[in-house]
Amino acid sequence: MTAHSFKISVLSAAAIFAFAPSSRADDSLRAAIAADYQQNLKALFIHFHENPELSFKEFKTSARIAQELRALGFDVTEKVGGTGVVAVMKNGPGPTVMLRADMDGLPLKEQSGLAYASAARQVDIAGIDQPVMHACGHDTHITALVGEARQLARLKDKWSGTLVLIAQPAEERISGARDMMKDGLYKRFPKPDYALAFHVAADKPAGKIVVPQAIAYSSSDSVDIHVHGVGTHGASPHKGIDTVLVASQIVVSLQSIVSRNIDPLEPGVITVGSIHGGVKHNIIGDRVDMQLTVRADDEATREKLLDGIDRVAKGVAISLGVPKDKMPEVVRSATETTPPTINDTPTAAIIKAAFEKTLPAGTVIDAPRSGMGAEDFAYFVAPDTGVKGVYFQVGGTPEKDIATAAPHHSPFFKITPEPVIESGIEAMVVGAMTLMPKE
Repeated sequence: MTAHSFKISVLSAAAIFAFAPSSRADDSLRAAIAADYQQNLKALFIHFHENPELSFKEFKTSARIAQELRALGFDVTEKVGGTGVVAVMKNGPGPTVMLRADMDGLPLKEQSGLAYASAARQVDIAGIDQPVMHACGHDTHITALVGEARQLARLKDKWSGTLVLIAQPAEERISGARDMMKDGLYKRFPKPDYALAFHVAADKPAGKIVVPQAIAYSSSDSVDIHVHGVGTHGASPHKGIDTVLVASQIVVSLQSIVSRNIDPLEPGVITVGSIHGGVKHNIIGDRVDMQLTVRADDEATREKLLDGIDRVAKGVAISLGVPKDKMPEVVRSATETTPPTINDTPTAAIIKAAFEKTLPAGTVIDAPRSGMGAEDFAYFVAPDTGVKGVYFQVGGTPEKDIATAAPHHSPFFKITPEPVIESGIEAMVVGAMTLMPKE
């Protein structure tokens, strides 16, 4: 533990109340953010929304973010971990705090009906031409990052320490954070004592904030299963090994791992998201390819699920007579993988208390998780880094519309940007200044 982090954890009450405004009646920060939104950030958000880019292809997005941050006086480095941007502002002695935003879009054709809906297309890293949209709200995150930079640069006399801003690529492939770390993020730039991030949530009221005190997001692992068999005529199945049958039995049997091998009080998910095999009605093919996503909230459960997939795939194949030389191949992705994102509980308590004191009454709410979404922010705050992380959610949908709101990763996804961006900026600024109080 660094001297700075010890000071914050022990003197948490002083840290919470160090940031001015001293009460909700003092809304100068809020007014400045609202003015910046109307004058600058609204147009910037629309630009990002209309011009989304896919994972590791965020060339124009990262260039625009770098341009905005340089103009605010930050020392900016581009192409970190591919297309990542790192901006540093040193402002006297004190802790180092990192604020992170992810910036990639998704390969979907937007059908939101918005006047500024994306019509963009892009060739992805596999060489496939795809439609692109911001179907997860990363455009609000990077717009807010610029707003946070502007306010913290303006308020330099009210905080002390080193501020590091991150525009991260390829969160949707849960690869970008790891690649930035591999590219020396914590060696080439000031290593943070604390890291903060937020994600817009379409299933929560616009502008409302949820601060998890421990688990924020689940682990995620992409797994491929290649089922092998012996092709034959569909009218003579006894002369071959039916890969569709083997694959189908594997799909059904995989669900027994969660229901019968995992503690019922521990969450876990195995989803088969893609299955491809065969070429014609009357042909039994010799291969089926399956794509899975696996989710857990702790490493022990994660390993049980992954090991269970290996066991089930082999066991089903043996039971259906697949020869030893044609056993299914189970391949865990080396890149599309991330551990759970777990907030540092003492720091999360400090941040939540600061939000409750400073933000408008009722802004901070408690709400249960709505699924086992994953986040590669986990790499920035992994236990071996010593970095204390807090990841929170900002609601993105008017309360009256939540029941019918399209989910994330839907072509119909849309959020109300103004309260998301303004509330996100205020929270991140308050959080950063709470952790970097002026002596």
